[in-house]
Amino acid sequence: MTSRTTRTERRGTHAAGRPDGAAAVVVGGGLAGTATALALADAGLAVTLLEGRPRLGGLAFSFRRPSPAGELTVDNGQHVYLRCCTAYQWFLRRIDGARLAPLQGTLDVPVLDPGHPKGLRLGRIRRTRLPVPLHLAASLATYPHLSPAERVRAGRAALALRGLDPMDPALDGVDFATWLRARRQSPRAVEALWDLVGVATLNATAAHASLGLAAMVFKTGLLSEPGAADLGWAHVPLGELHDTLARTALDKAGVRVALRTRATSLTRTPDGRWTVTTESGPHGGGRLDADAVVLAVPQREAHGLLPEGALDDPGRLLRIGTAPILNLHVVYDRPVLRRPFFAAIGSPVQWVFDRTESSGLSRHPDAAGSQYLAVSQSAAQDDIDRPVAELRSRYLPELRRLLPAARGAAVRDFFVTRERTATFAPAPGVGRLRPHATTNAPGLCLAGAWTATGWPATMESAVRSGLRAADAALSHLGRPYENPLPALREETPKEAA
Repeated sequence: MTSRTTRTERRGTHAAGRPDGAAAVVVGGGLAGTATALALADAGLAVTLLEGRPRLGGLAFSFRRPSPAGELTVDNGQHVYLRCCTAYQWFLRRIDGARLAPLQGTLDVPVLDPGHPKGLRLGRIRRTRLPVPLHLAASLATYPHLSPAERVRAGRAALALRGLDPMDPALDGVDFATWLRARRQSPRAVEALWDLVGVATLNATAAHASLGLAAMVFKTGLLSEPGAADLGWAHVPLGELHDTLARTALDKAGVRVALRTRATSLTRTPDGRWTVTTESGPHGGGRLDADAVVLAVPQREAHGLLPEGALDDPGRLLRIGTAPILNLHVVYDRPVLRRPFFAAIGSPVQWVFDRTESSGLSRHPDAAGSQYLAVSQSAAQDDIDRPVAELRSRYLPELRRLLPAARGAAVRDFFVTRERTATFAPAPGVGRLRPHATTNAPGLCLAGAWTATGWPATMESAVRSGLRAADAALSHLGRPYENPLPALREETPKEAA
C-alpha cells in the first residue's frame, strides 16, 4: 500500500515530552507497537513510534499490484479473528475500524471434502445459541466428514480439553498430537476437525504444536462461550485498518510517528532514563531521550537491541523458532465461488476467501465479472520455497476439484505472497522461551505476539502484548493506567516449577 508522509512525521522524530516530562519511545509499528503507543498516549505520555518500513501494520499489510484484470489492492495474507479476541476488537474500536471488519452473526464454516467416495461433500461447523458445550453438539452429530464413532470420541476429547488449564507449564512440553492419540482420535479426526482449526490458528499441525497453546485455542475459542468462535475478517484491505486508520488514530492521540526509521541501539543514562539511537534515513539519524522504551519488534531484532543484562538468558529469544505462511492469489474470469469463504480437507488447499470486493477488483472496468480468491496456507514448510509455476500446477487442479464452476473458467492472474517467518513456531517447550513484558532493565519493556501472552501468534496476541507492555511501562513510571482488558493480568502463563 502506498505510504504517505503524516503530519506527525513532519513534526520530527525527537521526543519533546509533555509539561510533566514523561516520554516514551516505541520501537516497531506492527499491531503490538501501535497498540502500545495508543495506550501510552491515552495515559498522558508523549510517545514517539519508530518503524523501519514505510508503513505501519507489520506483517498484516496490503500492497497494490497491477493485474490483467485491473489493479488490485492485495493483502499479504488472509487474517481472521474470533469473537473471543477481545484485545483486537478493542484495537479496531480504538482506530474506528470495527465496522470494516465485522463478525459473523453465528459461527458457520463450510468444509469441503473432494475425496469422499460419493464425490465432493460439504459439511459445516456451526453453532446454535444453546449453552456450552451443547452449542456445537448438533453440528458435531451431523458432521459428515467423521464416522459416528469418531464424532462420539471427538466430543469426549472436547470435554476433556475443557478440564485443562492452558497456563499450566506442564502442558507446554507435550505435543497436541500425543494428547489426541491418547484420547483415541483417529488420523481422519485430526485432519477433519482438530487440524482444520489448529493449523489455521496455531500455524502448526497437532504433531508440532504445544498442548498448552492448543488448549488455549480450543478451550477459549470453542468451549468458553457459545459465540466465542464466531469469525471476523476485514472487508477492506488490511492496510486501510492497520496503516491508514491506525496512523489517523495515532496522530489524533499526539503520537509522533517516524516511518523508515530504525533504532540501532538503546542506552541507559546515568539519571535512569533511556537514549534510543536511530540510523540515518529520511528523517536523519539521531537520539531520542525517553523515560520508558518498548521494543515491539520480532524476537531476533529485539535480541539485537537488548542491552546487556536486560534478560536472563537472552539467547532464548533466538531459540524461538518461526513458521511460514503461504498465500496463493487467483483471479478467474468469472465467479466460481458463491460463499465468502470455505475450508477444505482431503486436499492440499486449506482455506479460501473471496477477496473480489475488498481488493477493488469488482469496481475495475476491465474486471468484467472476474472473481479474486485468496488461498491461505498455514504451516507451509513444504510449499514456501516452491517456484510459482510449480505452485500453480499443484493448486489450480485442486481448486477445480473443490469448485466445479472453476473447471470451465480461465485464470486471468495467479501470483504468490510468502511470509517465511510469519509467526513464531508453537512447538512444545516454546512457552519457557517467551519472555514477559518487563525486563531486568527498569523502564525497558517487550511487546510482540511472541512474548508471554498465553496465546499463539495471532493479531490478538500482538495487541494483548502491546497493552501489557504499556501497563508495565506505566507501572515503572508510577502512572495510573486503566487497562481496557483487566483480564490481561489474570491470563499470564504460570512460571514453570
